[in-house]
Amino acid sequence: MGEQENIKSGGGDKNNVVEEAMPAAAKENGRVAATDPRLQGISDAIRVVPHFPKPGIMFNDITALLLRPDVFKDAVDMFVERYRGMGIAAVAGIEARGFIFGPAIALAIGAKFIPLRKPKKLPGEVISETYELEYGRDCLEMHIGAIEQGERVVVVDDLVATGGTLSAAIRLLERAGADVVECACLIGVPKFKDFYKLNGTPVYILVESRK
Repeated sequence: MGEQENIKSGGGDKNNVVEEAMPAAAKENGRVAATDPRLQGISDAIRVVPHFPKPGIMFNDITALLLRPDVFKDAVDMFVERYRGMGIAAVAGIEARGFIFGPAIALAIGAKFIPLRKPKKLPGEVISETYELEYGRDCLEMHIGAIEQGERVVVVDDLVATGGTLSAAIRLLERAGADVVECACLIGVPKFKDFYKLNGTPVYILVESRK
């Protein structure tokens, strides 16, 4: 996964989580209008699983949303509506849940899909970006040659918490010559409501988690 969907209340990093998702507020920087009727259905379809994968964690389960094709389609459509006509050449999805939404968005807007994977998952020559976690380090990799200089890219993941994974994805893509236009996430954590801009790159979310 990329940004973890589990956030522990009271902490300060990726394990700082959510209990339930609710529609995002209507704001300029990366939120859709809260009046869109599709948002409530998307929010309601995200199941919260207490104490998973360990005690104290409230896990946001998007697989419940995937079991409802109409709601899943609404979520994809809202991203497609935003990025169609923006000259996006590639959608980069972060392992693993970015692989669920990313290809569908890419196909709909006529863009290629680029998987950003954990180490030793890609068979060809890769470029890597290591980043810090609360309790260690992680790494994203991408095939060399996946991006051409100056191509406009959107990065997709399911949830943004601290933004560490998304920031690593942005750095990786920019090192390869991409123009990262925006990051797109289904869920954002409200305690980071002023943090939806990563190194100058905006983050667009559909719904916010709530305590």
